[in-house]
Amino acid sequence: MTAYTTDPAARRLIVMDVDSTLIQQEVIELIAQHAGTLEQVAAVTEAAMRGELDFAQSLEQRVATLKGVTTEQLQSVRSRITFSDGAQEFIGACQERGWEVALVSGGFEEIVAGLAAEVNVTRFHANALEVDNGVLTGRTSGQVVDRAFKEQFLRSNAAKLAIPMNRTVALGDGANDLDMIHAAGIGIAFNAKPIVAEQADYAVTGSMLRALEVIDAHR
Repeated sequence: MTAYTTDPAARRLIVMDVDSTLIQQEVIELIAQHAGTLEQVAAVTEAAMRGELDFAQSLEQRVATLKGVTTEQLQSVRSRITFSDGAQEFIGACQERGWEVALVSGGFEEIVAGLAAEVNVTRFHANALEVDNGVLTGRTSGQVVDRAFKEQFLRSNAAKLAIPMNRTVALGDGANDLDMIHAAGIGIAFNAKPIVAEQADYAVTGSMLRALEVIDAHR
């Protein structure tokens, strides 16, 4: 096994989007299948990912359609989620190098928390779904994780870890990821929408392990 330095000066912070980046699906669409609103939600999601709609407004519209979905149905969504090709190996390799990995998602904490645990990531943040008596109310609670929040998450974690911004990496696929991709030392568009691929430092398709090759080239 290749040995990697744990020199603090060589540390990096890797911040990843979740839906369509860490995993192959858009979780809100999986939940929408239970609500019978998949077509409506998918159309709004695509427009938001292309940057045609304000994310906070699009989230509000989509979550409103989930009203009445039970927490039992919500938990069943996890069994239908698959990690992106190479994602688990990518995170393991980053951690092996002594790099910090964090997840930030415009999706939902109820799902992201379990995914983070599976890949041994303790730093994560996502939207929270409001629940009343075991049923979704159609609203979120707390601050919305929009593109500005994602950049703030990247910067605040870099500061907490004393990692300079030029040694940070951001990976994402949609317009909601653009601010953190621009702010990071290395911004990577992963299987991304054209607007993101055009603006990121690098655009990677296929396996996430190709993103690792990009980062290693900047060691």
